[in-house]
Amino acid sequence: MAQTEHELASVRIGLKEKIGYGIGDVGFNFYWANISAFLLIFYTDTMGLPAAAVGTMILITKIIDAFTDPAMGAVADRTRSRFGKFRPYLLFAAVPMAAAGVLTYTTPDLGEGGKLIWAYGTYSLMMLMYTILSTPYSALSGVITANSQDRTTLISFRFIAAFTGTTLVNYFTLDMVKWFGQGDDKLGWQLTMAAYGVAAAIMFMTVFFTTRERISPPREQKSAVMGDIRDLLDNRPWLVLFALALIIMTTIVMRAGASVYYMKYYVGQADLTGAFLAAYSIALAIGAACTPLMTRFIDKKKLMMLLMAAVGVLSCVMVFVPKDAIWLMFGINTLIGFFLGPKSPLAFSMFADTADYTEWKTGRRATAMTFAAATFSQKLGGAIASAVIAWMLAAMGYVANEAQSGASQLGIVLLLTVIPGVIALIAAFVMRLYTLDDETLVRVQTELLARKSTV
Repeated sequence: MAQTEHELASVRIGLKEKIGYGIGDVGFNFYWANISAFLLIFYTDTMGLPAAAVGTMILITKIIDAFTDPAMGAVADRTRSRFGKFRPYLLFAAVPMAAAGVLTYTTPDLGEGGKLIWAYGTYSLMMLMYTILSTPYSALSGVITANSQDRTTLISFRFIAAFTGTTLVNYFTLDMVKWFGQGDDKLGWQLTMAAYGVAAAIMFMTVFFTTRERISPPREQKSAVMGDIRDLLDNRPWLVLFALALIIMTTIVMRAGASVYYMKYYVGQADLTGAFLAAYSIALAIGAACTPLMTRFIDKKKLMMLLMAAVGVLSCVMVFVPKDAIWLMFGINTLIGFFLGPKSPLAFSMFADTADYTEWKTGRRATAMTFAAATFSQKLGGAIASAVIAWMLAAMGYVANEAQSGASQLGIVLLLTVIPGVIALIAAFVMRLYTLDDETLVRVQTELLARKSTV
């Protein structure tokens, strides 16, 4: 006997499905962690592009994402297939994503202008493929289960996997480039990204085969794309999360991107970069793993405020750590990672909650559009962070693969410490504006289930 929609929406999902869903974000972070930590230094130190030009390029390409993210959300929400709305994209876009990644990390035999054009084109292509995969993947978490605590656990599995992928990328990438390249970093980057691409494709396909879509929009729903966008703009909790995701991702990417320069040019021990980033990533994963436990005792809103305040304070304190205090440097950075870890599972479970809120308020549901716009805010935050790093390095007189001036070193230190610290404190303040607390969410989801049980 087939289960009713009410029964399916209440299903508690099993461990296999949680792991299967989560492993997809290991694959995504074979790209995203590389973009956050290494893309900028690849462009400046391997491809040989000017830092300021790279910063501008990364930011300008986000104009494309301003259209592709919501467009992909609209397409995914309107997809009809025997595999569901969102899962098919994880099967069919995996290989093109791998090819785009290799092209992006390829250095063509061209002059500076030609290389910059190549960077614009290939980076835009990679981010387009990333959107085609990541928007349905994120939306999938909103239709696997309707149980709020189970949803938080599911997304925690996702981000434990994400930070596992980040750890692997941070620790092994530079060594892989050396090993594959045998002295030729250009070849090393190509082959490293090819290896990551094959592994990621397998992981995306694993998500397809191990998950189910259980929650559907109301049967009578007929809405235009602009209607979906208007629903989001009229959803205050979603607007707050949109701003929050942008702000926090700026913090995360700025710290990751600046770390490589910090260890190479300020501390003077580039060989410690992998360990420095890996310890930070492991702490992120532990923090993400602790999220379901934290949310049992602390409201999501309050928890996010406390975490971002702690990140802000610790980041600002780190500016006072001298360059030879390696253990203190590692310790504070790792602690920051622990407090940042719950941010991602919290934010994405809250985005899923806002999709419920939109359906409760309007009678319409656009899960993929909700996550597409959220993904855009994160990518925009990452782009802003990378652009700020590049512009500040250029303004401070950065010269690739040379000893840096005192001003350039100061800029690198500030990019890892005070600047992201202040941004994190702003995020804690913004979170005060979020209105969808746990009590309200329980009422929203109870009423939604009641409506569906009478259909």
